[in-house]
Formats: sequence, C-alpha cells, structure tokens
Amino acid sequence: MVAVKKTKRAVKRTPKRQLAVVAIGGNSLIKDPSRQTVEDQEEALRETAHHIADMIEMGWDVAIGHGNGPQVGFILRRSEIAHKVEGMHEVPLDVCGADTQGAIGYELQQALQNELYHRGIKKNVATVVTQVLVDKNDPAFKNPTKPIGGFMDEAEAMRRQKEMGWTVVEDAGRGWRRVVPSPLPKEIVELDTVKLLLKHGIVTITVGGGGIPVVDIGDGEYRGIAAVIDKDYASSLLAREIKADLFLIATAVEKVALNFGKPNQQWVDKMTLDEAKKYLAEGTHFAKGSMAPKIQAIIWYLEAGGKHAIITNPENIGRALRGETGTHIVR
Repeated sequence: MVAVKKTKRAVKRTPKRQLAVVAIGGNSLIKDPSRQTVEDQEEALRETAHHIADMIEMGWDVAIGHGNGPQVGFILRRSEIAHKVEGMHEVPLDVCGADTQGAIGYELQQALQNELYHRGIKKNVATVVTQVLVDKNDPAFKNPTKPIGGFMDEAEAMRRQKEMGWTVVEDAGRGWRRVVPSPLPKEIVELDTVKLLLKHGIVTITVGGGGIPVVDIGDGEYRGIAAVIDKDYASSLLAREIKADLFLIATAVEKVALNFGKPNQQWVDKMTLDEAKKYLAEGTHFAKGSMAPKIQAIIWYLEAGGKHAIITNPENIGRALRGETGTHIVR
C-alpha cells in the first residue's frame, strides 16, 4: 500500500545519502493501558511520525520496523470471543501478524505522509507486508515461551492442547495461556522489494512485529507458522541486509542504564561494541524481556559491519541524532 500526495518541494538531502533503520517499540503505538483504541493508537503514531519526519528533513532515507504485540493480542482475543459466542472461525497467528502489519502500516504511513506534506517535503511512504523466514529446526520450537491470546481455564487449555496441538502453561494463578516459540529471523523474504523502494527514496515500513514467521516446506514454498519473531532482531537483520548507516531503536527510555532500577544505576551516553558484549554477558544490567534483546540486536548489527547505533525514546530522536542525548553504541 502506497500513500502519495502532491507536495511543495523535494526533501533536502545531504551530499551522500544516508540510510537508517528505525525500530519503534510499543510505547510508540500505545501510551498506557487506558489508551488502547484505534484512535488512541493513531494519535500516538502521529507523534512518532513527527520525530521520524525530523530525520527525513535532516537528509536520512528511512526504513521503519515496529512492534505489534498488543495489537496481535487484541485480534486473537476478538477471534476467541467471536468463536465462542457466534461460532466464527478463529484467526491463525500468522494471519494476525499480517493483519497488524497492514493496519499499523496504514496508520503510520498516513501519519508520516501528512506530516511530510505539512512540511512541504516531497517524499512517498509505503508499507510492505513482510514475511521473515525462520528455521523450522530452531531450538525455540522445542521450548515455546512467548504467551499469546487470552486466559483460559484448565479444561479449555487441555482441550486445545489435545485437539489443536497448542502448548499451554499455567500463568501465576491467573489462568492458562497458549505459548508459542520465538525463533531467530534468518531471511527477509521481500528484501529485494524493500531495497528497490529505498533505492528510489521511498520511506519503507517493513518487518512489522518482527515479520510474519514462515518456514521453507520444500519445492520453493513457504508456509506461515505459529511463532513470534522479536521485532528488534528482525530490524537488526534488515539493517545488516541493506547496509544501513544507522540502526536506531526508539523505546521507552531516553538512554540505556547499567544496573537499571538499582541504587547504583548509571545512565550511559556511549559504549563500544566490546563494552556492550561485556555488559550483556554479565547478565545483571539488561532485563531479558526488554533491554537485553535491543543490545543483542545492536551487537549483531555492529559485528556485521554496521557503523553506529542509538537507543533513545521517540521524542528525543532529533536530539540524539545531533549527539545531545541517547545511548550511542559504536564499533
């Protein structure tokens, strides 16, 4: 899907075009639990689009990845309720991922196109519904850990385990939930399309929610699979494949902290690749479900020849690009 409007002038570019991958997290989509409607999400994305437009006005070509965890959960929950109440068919997880890529991509590309139009910048925006290949023998498939969907009682959980092959776990006394694997991304199926769009200066929204997980079933065919890919890992793969000059992860905090949440917490302005690997290996600085995957994603990017990575919150993207804030990680 492509949004195009007549605009007043072309974007100013630096003499050498620079390419960035921006991975935006859940805070860019849903600000808090009391603001989860589509309208709330659109408002949040308009704010994020403003800050990404700052990058574009500075001369960056941009590919954007985004999270989709809450949105997939909403679709699954609606599907479960519709099935229980009205007998409607349930929606497979890979299709839920595709649905969110389309919806969030539409909202983000519209918000960004509108922002660019009001700035008088001639720049098109496109969303690519993206498949990401995973290895069907990835160890994650033997140990599913990612909870999805709503809570069930034990009887319902056991029925779905038997009849549908789900892996289910009891969740801290709150009920039973389905868990799925989180395999590593191996290949972006639509990579050539993404590269072509970027070559022509089109802002490209891709690998949404980490991409739709697919496996190679042989004879050159892919099939969707019930799994969840970490969106920072997928964005890192994208940054490596397109040889991005910058990998920027927009998250809930302005900077990364060592010993986060502890009395000796220390905010970090800059760290090297070796320091990032050391801190991650120590296992005490970065939470596994939040900052650790971001640091790992950046490590992979830099190890593959990437030049510069930044972690900051959306509202500080412009300041971080000027070197005024954010955590900068370099080789």
